[in-house]
Amino acid sequence: MTLRLGDTAPDFEQDSSIGKIRFHEWAGDSWVVLFSHPADFTPVCTTELGLTAKLQPEFEKRNVKAIALSVDPADKHRDWIRDIEETQQTVVGFPIIADADRSVSTLYDMIHPEASLTATVRSLFVIDPAKKVRLTITYPMSTGRNFDEVLRVIDALQLTDGYTVATPGNWKDGDDVIIPLTVQDPAVIEQKYPKGFTSPRPYLRLTPQPNK
Repeated sequence: MTLRLGDTAPDFEQDSSIGKIRFHEWAGDSWVVLFSHPADFTPVCTTELGLTAKLQPEFEKRNVKAIALSVDPADKHRDWIRDIEETQQTVVGFPIIADADRSVSTLYDMIHPEASLTATVRSLFVIDPAKKVRLTITYPMSTGRNFDEVLRVIDALQLTDGYTVATPGNWKDGDDVIIPLTVQDPAVIEQKYPKGFTSPRPYLRLTPQPNK
C-alpha cells in the first residue's frame, strides 16, 4: 500500500515499548510524527531518537505526539531506550512500536525490497488530528533525518490550515508568507491581510505572517 498526501493514515493495533497501542485512539486529537527505524541498537537511529526526545517540548507546543517504529520486539526496545537515554543524555518520553510481524511496516510501505527485504527504510509521516497524511519523507538507511525540517513543516502546515496563505521556500516561523493566487478580490485581500502586501510580480504577493 502506498500512502499519498491526504489519505487517511491506517489504524492498527500493535505492541510497543509501553504496551499495546491502538494507533488512532493513542493519537487522539493530536498531530503525530510516525517514523521508522531499520533496527534497534543502530547508531544513526540512536541519535535520531535522542534528538526527538530532546525536542519533546517543541512537539508539545505544537500539539504533536511522536511515535517511532522498529521491527524488533518490545523487550529489545526497552533495552535500547536505556542505551539511548544514557548515550544521548535525555529521556525518551514517547513509544516505539514493536513491529516484529512487520504488519505496520507493510501497511505504511516502510519496507522497500531494493533497500532491504527485512528492515524498514527511514520513512516519516506527519499526520493531522483528522488522521490525514500531510507529509511523507523517506531517507535512505544511512542518512539521519533533519528534525528541524520536520518542525518547520509542521509550523507551515498549522499556519496554512489556520490562514489563507502559502509559505515560500526556506520559510521559517515569523517570515513573510504568500497570498495564494486563488484570492483575487481586493475586498477579500484587504479583510484577510490587513498588514498589507508587497507584489514584485502580479502573481507573487508577500504579506507578513498573519499570526505574528
